[in-house]
Amino acid sequence: MEEVLVVGKSYYFTIFLLYILIMLQKFYPYRFHIFLATQLIILFGVLIFQGDLFDSVVSPLLNIGNIIAGLFLLHKKKKTFWIVAILLILATLSFGIDVIDKEDEYFLKGLKLTSYFIFHIVVTRELILQVWKSKDINEKTILGLISGFISLGFIGFFMCLFTELAYPNSFSFPENSISNAQNLMYFSYITLLTIGYGEILPETVLAQKIVIFIALSGQMYLVILTGIIVGKFIIQKEEKT
Repeated sequence: MEEVLVVGKSYYFTIFLLYILIMLQKFYPYRFHIFLATQLIILFGVLIFQGDLFDSVVSPLLNIGNIIAGLFLLHKKKKTFWIVAILLILATLSFGIDVIDKEDEYFLKGLKLTSYFIFHIVVTRELILQVWKSKDINEKTILGLISGFISLGFIGFFMCLFTELAYPNSFSFPENSISNAQNLMYFSYITLLTIGYGEILPETVLAQKIVIFIALSGQMYLVILTGIIVGKFIIQKEEKT
């Protein structure tokens, strides 16, 4: 009986989120701004909400908000829109049940993280395609370019996190009070940017291959996609003059 009530509450919570999404259609023209804002809040929200509270409560809520923003972004992509909508429901249900009932915490955590991971893969693909196919280089194109790069960092983060959860000690961490999740988030982006300070190290072959993938993805994105956008912008400017 209790499980039915839990699922029922999570169901109504999901419907409420979708209702909010429908009511906010007037913000559709600002979808790129909203999506980028949710990404930045996820990245830097830990500066405001520190400790376990961020990882256990605030971060899941921010990620759910990011998926909702993704629905705005993919509003006209029907198939992709419904894929993201399903991921939103799964993420919301897993979070809602986890808050109320901690018995299946490991499964719910896996379902939640998997939903986030698939979402970032889907939205990164769509952002890259939109930027690649764009004919006019404008503010939305630039925002999409930035969001796509940030999404690559999230993909790298989830790859590292899943590896560490499945094979503990795949990464060596410095002795600090920062959670492994936050350490890996930081590690993903400094690898993507090819900074590499060296305080976090991949200790297994799988972890090393993931690091190579993240670094290559970042370089290819910056060199190829950014180069194409710059070229289109130069041509566009010459045509107007």
